[in-house]
Amino acid sequence: MVKERGGDNNSLAEPVRRRRARRERWQREGERPLSHNLAMIGVLGWLVVTPTLIGIFAGRWLDRAAQSGIFWTVGLMFAGLCVGCWLAWKRVNEA
Repeated sequence: MVKERGGDNNSLAEPVRRRRARRERWQREGERPLSHNLAMIGVLGWLVVTPTLIGIFAGRWLDRAAQSGIFWTVGLMFAGLCVGCWLAWKRVNEA
């Protein structure tokens, strides 16, 4: 079965266009320096750690206020970790 133009081809065109643009940029600019790669690793680390710590501190505060053990701490820590991973994923796809 042959698909008509304009169907799923549009969904494939965007990734192909981005890959071609990255390849052309790489050929024009070359490899990124090691310092930029290390900086990216540091930024990604902070993007994951910061929301996780905020979730832990907010959860501890709520647990003390509600005297609920570690219920809020665990839940908000996990939520912060998910937010941090999503932010890091968005940052990697941006670069």
